[in-house]
Amino acid sequence: MNDHPTYNPDRSLGYMSNMVARQFKQALDRRIQPLGLSSGVFPVLLQLWAKDGQFQSELLKAIKVEQPTLANTLSRMERDGLVRREADSEDRRRSRVYLTDRAREIERDAVTHAMDINIRASSVLTPEEHAQLLDFLVRVSQGFNEG
Repeated sequence: MNDHPTYNPDRSLGYMSNMVARQFKQALDRRIQPLGLSSGVFPVLLQLWAKDGQFQSELLKAIKVEQPTLANTLSRMERDGLVRREADSEDRRRSRVYLTDRAREIERDAVTHAMDINIRASSVLTPEEHAQLLDFLVRVSQGFNEG
């Protein structure tokens, strides 16, 4: 007799969340790669499209990644002509991150692709289920912040 609990990945919130996240990432990468983007830069772009000229510390807080990860991402984005960093006029030790014209030009297409993927993925849900799922995911995410 086996005394170990049976693990069913299809009934695991962590496993299924990870699976869905990978599927979203793969779909987004396929759609935005022709624009010269990857899903790794997308969260930074979303934040800057919403409010350009943020401090790196603001981006860290919003995106919830480690500082070295963001620094590497921003370096790649600078190399690819998507952002530029400028020392803050009031505190030269801090830099602000600004979009380039190229990044502004591809915003509409990139966001449209992301929205299309979300629509396709949620097409199996009723509008009520979609709203519930989003509410549940927000609550689960907040649970990590409280513990």
